[in-house]
Amino acid sequence: MAPAAASMPAGGDLVEMTKSTVKTTVTQNLDSKTKGKGGPRVNYAQIYLKALQDNPLRTKMLTSGSLMALQELLASVIAKDRPKHGTYLTPRVPKMAAYGAFISAPLGHLLISLLQRIFDGHTSTKSKILQILVSNLLVSPLQNVVMLASLAYVNGARTFHQVKHDVKKGFLPVMKVSWITSPVALIIAQKFLPKEAWVPFFNVVGFVIGTYINSEQKKRKLAAVKRRKV
Repeated sequence: MAPAAASMPAGGDLVEMTKSTVKTTVTQNLDSKTKGKGGPRVNYAQIYLKALQDNPLRTKMLTSGSLMALQELLASVIAKDRPKHGTYLTPRVPKMAAYGAFISAPLGHLLISLLQRIFDGHTSTKSKILQILVSNLLVSPLQNVVMLASLAYVNGARTFHQVKHDVKKGFLPVMKVSWITSPVALIIAQKFLPKEAWVPFFNVVGFVIGTYINSEQKKRKLAAVKRRKV
């Protein structure tokens, strides 16, 4: 950057400065606390971002597992899907937690890391658009197929034909949602988030979308069961 322009950084420089500031804040001493009305308070967001830097995969696994368990619980409540004399806290909840921790998080970690590595150092508008295209045409379809197959299994599908049927039926509607939300989410991540925070951010976005998809899938299944009983 030229000395004459130091007081007014360009848009790209400002973004890099913002990311650098976030990273610097994350690496500060976590023992520092701010005093408020109720005494000392710990900055949990700072602790979480520090954990992402120190143990990225483990932190992402814990985050994804927790979100997936909550997603299954909320989707069951929305769809009113529970045993006749039971609660919404069904065995599907820990199964979704396992999917989130041991399948979704490692897969997301691998794919996003590869995407970041491929486009590392490429900051032009053309490169960012290409990154969005690769994400939508390769990354999202793979993640959605794995998600739909896992949801099908958790919701009772046991044979390959049943899982294939659920994936085929849900793929296009899910991809339509992804093609709308994924570019927006990726642009936000590109501009404002450090690389360590990308996967958890996408997990939160996916949590909202996944809750909707899961609840709709449950509603269709319940409707099919009712039709068979009539």
